[in-house]
Amino acid sequence: MRHARMPRVYGRGVLSRGFLGFGLLGLAIAAGCTQRPPPFITNDKSLRKPSTELAAESVKRFPYKSDAERGGEAVARAQVGNTANWMEIVNLSDEDWSDVEIWINKSWVVHLPAMERTKLKRIPFSAIFNDAGQSFPKSTKVARMEIVEVYHGGKMYDVRLQLAD
Repeated sequence: MRHARMPRVYGRGVLSRGFLGFGLLGLAIAAGCTQRPPPFITNDKSLRKPSTELAAESVKRFPYKSDAERGGEAVARAQVGNTANWMEIVNLSDEDWSDVEIWINKSWVVHLPAMERTKLKRIPFSAIFNDAGQSFPKSTKVARMEIVEVYHGGKMYDVRLQLAD
């Protein structure tokens, strides 16, 4: 009578496949470290990109449009959470906005393909960039959000800003 053959636990079989798996996992992690998506949760799918892509999109928006026609105060509200490093903005008008640039202190920008009416957008500081491709500082000792403006439809609008925390 023959005995059933037991799988090798310590031979080339199971262990070598385990090392191969860990090796491939390590390579995948190392390869992905150069263009990881920013480490945040956002409700806007257009911001779920590698930070290098977000920075490149923002840099293309410069310089600040100081000669743009002023539209007054936008029918929108924004709040900033300095300790959580995010801002929220909502379009409170009766229509959706497309191709929107959100400008912070005239020196930082993030592009949103759309701002649907009454839909709150949560934007982390790590998605807002200056003309050098650097994200908005997380320390209030370096920079604070003081002015928020939206540019859409060829006009620049002021947005009322409040502190969330």
